[in-house]
Amino acid sequence: MQSIIDVDCIVCGHSDGLLMLAHTEEIAYFGEHTQVTLSCPGCGWRQTDFIPAESREPACLSFEISSSEHMSIRVIRGSGCTVRLVELDLEVRPGSQSMGYVSNIEGVLNRFQDVIEMVGREAILENDDDAVEEISDLMNNVSKIRTGELTVTLEMLDPCGHSLILSEKTNSRPLTSEELGQLPVGPAAGLMETGAAHSRSQSQNEQ
Repeated sequence: MQSIIDVDCIVCGHSDGLLMLAHTEEIAYFGEHTQVTLSCPGCGWRQTDFIPAESREPACLSFEISSSEHMSIRVIRGSGCTVRLVELDLEVRPGSQSMGYVSNIEGVLNRFQDVIEMVGREAILENDDDAVEEISDLMNNVSKIRTGELTVTLEMLDPCGHSLILSEKTNSRPLTSEELGQLPVGPAAGLMETGAAHSRSQSQNEQ
């Protein structure tokens, strides 16, 4: 279902509305979700999120990665979710271009590796030898995580409750009020929720 949302673009201020594309489907292992994509005709800004049919409370999910077999564990990450590798002191927070995605733990590590490599290239250009050495150590540690040589804790802190780690060994707890006050929720969380509700309503009317 495609429609226009009568709000200004949060990036460029385009005032003719945002394009919203939403559809509800069954995602293997995760149940029914609505995929909502917002885009701006003016600047091209785009954001996608996956919103579960059943509402969930803000939560912190944690999983101890200790084996190469854990690489295939399925993950759904909401666009407002902050992702951490605790022992490596690495964190990725949602920004204006943040996207929700369905992947696995290896895919999450790939995203961390992409960021580390980007920072490493900048350090090389700036001739920052200390930073280059630190980046090299981080890359080695990520490789060790993949093979099970290094154990780390994956944390996903989601103020909207959209994220999941599909394993019986996943620990879940409510986010504290302090955490909720410090965590970003993504640039268009409310609009995403509205789009998901509208999509489900349309689907029910068509049945």
